[in-house]
Amino acid sequence: MKTIGLIGGMSWESSAEYYRIVNETVKQRLGGLHSAQNLMYSVDFADIERLQHEARWEEAGQAMAEAAQRLERGGADFIVLCTNTMHKLASYIEAAVSIPLLHIADPTAQKIQKAGITRIGLLATPYTMEQDFYRGRLTDKYGLDVLTPDADERAIVHRIIYEELVLGIVKDESREAYKRIIDHLIERGAQGIILGCTEIMLLISPEDCAVPSFDTTTLHAIAAADFALERAAM
Repeated sequence: MKTIGLIGGMSWESSAEYYRIVNETVKQRLGGLHSAQNLMYSVDFADIERLQHEARWEEAGQAMAEAAQRLERGGADFIVLCTNTMHKLASYIEAAVSIPLLHIADPTAQKIQKAGITRIGLLATPYTMEQDFYRGRLTDKYGLDVLTPDADERAIVHRIIYEELVLGIVKDESREAYKRIIDHLIERGAQGIILGCTEIMLLISPEDCAVPSFDTTTLHAIAAADFALERAAM
């Protein structure tokens, strides 16, 4: 079994889900008392969020690179960055270590393709929804047509993530707000919805969507467990 190197803490609420899912998946695959062989380096999210807010991406990239190096020195065989937004800085990690990075967009896009979906709605932080590092990978590598909410709705999605979900706060009214935004994306032609922030799975379940939903946290964690067991290729 390969050792998974998890860069977590962004937020720890979703990182805990990664830890649970990779262990549950390995147990399901191997049975008995088996669990995942993994390391986690968890950052202080207050520091990272400040760098995001101030657009100090170079410093944030260096922080991600240092976290990956710590995991490599600790014996990790590959890196899993437990956040969508910080994949903006994937190149910093890839340049800093000799072990591979399992990109969060890839297992998500592969699952969408298998479902026969070509037009997908994306809920995420504004960084992920508005910048090209994530949407561009979905479009250029996988040929997906990516729809995002309008500006006012993107602001609602962002507020709920940063003021509630990263703090472990789950409100029914926020779920209803997300469901309305999802319905608007479906009206515009979305055949499925990407839950493109690792905390959104705490709020939205498949039952909340009239079309298939794709939870990046679960898909990424399962892909990590599969790769650790050499059942999936990078």
